[in-house]
Amino acid sequence: MQFDLTDLSLFRHVVEAGSITHGAERAHLALAAASTRIRNMEKSLGAPLLLRNRQGVVPTPAGRTLLQHARAMLAQAERLREDLGAYMGGLAGQIRILSNTNALTEFLPEALGAFLAGHPQVSIDLEERLSDEIVGMIAEGVGDIGIVAGTVDTGRLQTFPFRSDRFVLVVGRNHPLAASRSVAFAEVLGHDFVGLDRASALQRFLADKAGRIGKPLRLRVQLRSFDAVCRMVEAGVGLGIVPETTAQRATRTMDIAIVALEDSWAARDLTLCIRSMDTLAPSARQLVEHLRSRS
Repeated sequence: MQFDLTDLSLFRHVVEAGSITHGAERAHLALAAASTRIRNMEKSLGAPLLLRNRQGVVPTPAGRTLLQHARAMLAQAERLREDLGAYMGGLAGQIRILSNTNALTEFLPEALGAFLAGHPQVSIDLEERLSDEIVGMIAEGVGDIGIVAGTVDTGRLQTFPFRSDRFVLVVGRNHPLAASRSVAFAEVLGHDFVGLDRASALQRFLADKAGRIGKPLRLRVQLRSFDAVCRMVEAGVGLGIVPETTAQRATRTMDIAIVALEDSWAARDLTLCIRSMDTLAPSARQLVEHLRSRS
């Protein structure tokens, strides 16, 4: 049985993506080459590693065992690359960050930009996820650093405070709700909304909250950024829910009003989470310290 690092990396990507096609894309391999590698791995082992169905793929018991070892071996290889990179003029490596929507759009661009400017040999793989998904993925070793809502149970993960923000309702200046100081989420579900695209962690979070209340979230249009949401709200298309930092910035140039949300989940204390500082590669440890210094 002989698996190289490319095999192990591909297998990890396939399992995490739930699809050979998407796993191949993440691994930067052609689909045919990726499929051949997976088949050869299974042939070498003498047992199936993946169960294939219409929805994608899931690991077999043998696949789950391989995934656990693959993550450990790839992490060790990354640390080796970074340690040797120090002899070539600086750190080298890739850091995988899993972040909720709020941190990803409002706080990380500036913080990561400053870090990367000072670490030209480091690259960052940044993925948006729901906070509860992030906790599980960091615990499993899927990512190096997670940024989650402070209300989420992080279990045994090591955590540090990051930033604070809150979600607010934005409405057109002439909308009847513009005169309100605060409102509950359940009270506005009868209105049309402008939101982020369905893949957004925040949009999935809001849809879940609406479902628990028993009312649908009526989305008229879905966009790629909070600023675009505010523009559509200004145009009278519907209501929007965005971070207060975004809303305050938008009011300087847009004719919109901010209404506080009374729901407890609207407050967003953001938390950094990692498995342990001892298990992080040197560049990832430096990034954690950098983010903590900007909290």
